[in-house]
Amino acid sequence: MPSILAIWVASYIQKFFTKMTPDVIKVFVVPLFTLLITVLLTFLVVGPVANTLSDGLTNLFQAIMNFNPIVFGLVLGILWQVLVMFGMHWALIPLAISDVATNGSSSILSAALLPCFTQTGVLGAIMLKTKEEKVRTISMPAFVSSIFGVTEPAIYGVTLPMKTPFYISCGVSELMGAAMIALDIKMYSTGGLGVFVFPSLIGQDGSLLKLSLRFLLLSLAVFSPSSSNSLYEYQIYNSGGEVAKAEGKADEAAPVPKEIQQEIIASPLIGNIVPLNRVPDQVFASGAMGKGIAIDPTDGVVVAPAKATVNLVFPTGHAIDLTTENGAELLIHIGMDTVSFAGKGFKTYVEAGDVGEAGQKLIEFDLATIRDAKLPVITPVIVTNTTDFGGVLTTKEARVNAGDYLLAAVK
Repeated sequence: MPSILAIWVASYIQKFFTKMTPDVIKVFVVPLFTLLITVLLTFLVVGPVANTLSDGLTNLFQAIMNFNPIVFGLVLGILWQVLVMFGMHWALIPLAISDVATNGSSSILSAALLPCFTQTGVLGAIMLKTKEEKVRTISMPAFVSSIFGVTEPAIYGVTLPMKTPFYISCGVSELMGAAMIALDIKMYSTGGLGVFVFPSLIGQDGSLLKLSLRFLLLSLAVFSPSSSNSLYEYQIYNSGGEVAKAEGKADEAAPVPKEIQQEIIASPLIGNIVPLNRVPDQVFASGAMGKGIAIDPTDGVVVAPAKATVNLVFPTGHAIDLTTENGAELLIHIGMDTVSFAGKGFKTYVEAGDVGEAGQKLIEFDLATIRDAKLPVITPVIVTNTTDFGGVLTTKEARVNAGDYLLAAVK
């Protein structure tokens, strides 16, 4: 838990320094000061606070268990995956270990044995219903890991961003947690979750009755969320087109929202595509400035890649910083070391504060001037706030015209 809280604190520190630091030194100053301050705060403040919260959580669940075990099963079942998200589930592990050591068995973690399989059921439904190859690709390894008790890839990568599958999983987990406690299914040893937990449910008498009941609940845990997804025909599984409405109106179609929100960025130039890692400048090629793609232009006109506000036009005219309507921050840097021209061969048509429409001319530059100086004309187009997005997808085309699809920042 302290590490997760430390990362959360670091995110605010990083945003503060990103906003306050000039672009020229941002790539070096922001990580340095973010790390220094975060480390100090983690040892002095975050760590002690996190440990106090963890102890409080342990005492709270112990009190609920003493009050009513079935209520404990309901509460832990619905909250387990939320606790996993924040790393707070580890607060209950010492209780279970102590219980097994003292009494030979423990009911404390029984309610937490099935949430990973409710995630398995939800992921199975998503893989069957989605039309998005990207979502299916992400879901498959998460599906496998959830079988073995590792649900973080499923939660962070698939179900939580989609929201509804996560809620379904938590709801079914609540019922499964209460059922495990009500049927007095205990752990007789501590170990892993997922399929690795089965041996720990066999009592000292070797009876398989409780294990058989657990398999029955396991089946419900897997198939209940899957059936819930199918029953309501949730629109999250389709990124476009139409799906039939329920309630007997199969021929009536309804628009479906996009499964994953995307900020589409068009090409600001005409030219040949160059992968970012082949840009002859390590500041760009390493991804330190953010993810993106580069263009080797065949024409000296830069146009707006989307409707965007101009944040900064470099005085030399060789670069421009934009923010699109949906919050993507773009840096278009014309050529390498072109700042040395001190504006020669560059003409700008906008200034900071202007709002440009997609396709509007931003900058003109003289290709011959750059090439005569034997400098690369390769122009990176970077999403500088890459960390605000889940990923950046780039075109597969070898050549683009101005206005063609170039990249998408995926939330």
